[in-house]
Parts: sequence; structure tokens; C-alpha cells
Amino acid sequence: MNQIDPNWEVSVQDVKRMLDDRADFLLLDVRQPDEGEVCKIDGARLVPLPELGERLNELREMANGRPVIAHCHHGGRSLQAAAILRQAGLGEVRSMAGGIHLWALQIDSNMAQY
Repeated sequence: MNQIDPNWEVSVQDVKRMLDDRADFLLLDVRQPDEGEVCKIDGARLVPLPELGERLNELREMANGRPVIAHCHHGGRSLQAAAILRQAGLGEVRSMAGGIHLWALQIDSNMAQY
């Protein structure tokens, strides 16, 4: 697997700006379904990290050549996802630094935290 590169990270503020600007990218939630039931970012597609390998064709179709930004709870799993998806040839894949936890703290104070 590719080495994880911290330069693959993008800030929650940049992701928020991209969403507000309606930038064309795939926001990929790699948390577990039960975590997604607690809170989620509108427009994110849930594909748990353990399922990435078996769902690569589906992910290629979802991304359709667009950049991918993965997120999880704190940012560790999404960095792993970035490495896996980059190795699989999905191109520009980045991780939202701090995950949905930092999103709740800095972007959406009404979001449930866990």
C-alpha cells in the first residue's frame, strides 16, 4: 500500500468552501453505518473503510473522474482510505483533517458529536 502522506489532507474549512461553491467532487464517508446514523454531512456517500476494496468499481463510478475527499470520525481512517483509493487508481483522493468531529466543532455547532 502507498505510504500515507499528510499532504493529502484538506481542512474542514476548505471542504465547507468547496461545498458552498458547489465544486464537483465526491465526499466519501468511510465511517461505519452506526456512526452515520449519529451525524452526517449532507451529500456525503457512505462506504465503510473495510468495504472499499470490494466496492472499487462502484467507487470509480461514483467518482466518475472527480476528486474524492474522504472523511471519518477524526481523520485516521480517511487517510487510510486515501492511500487505498490512490493505489487503486482513483486519482486525486484526499482526507478531511480532523474528520466529522472537527467539522462539528468548527463548521456545524448543531451537529451531534460522539
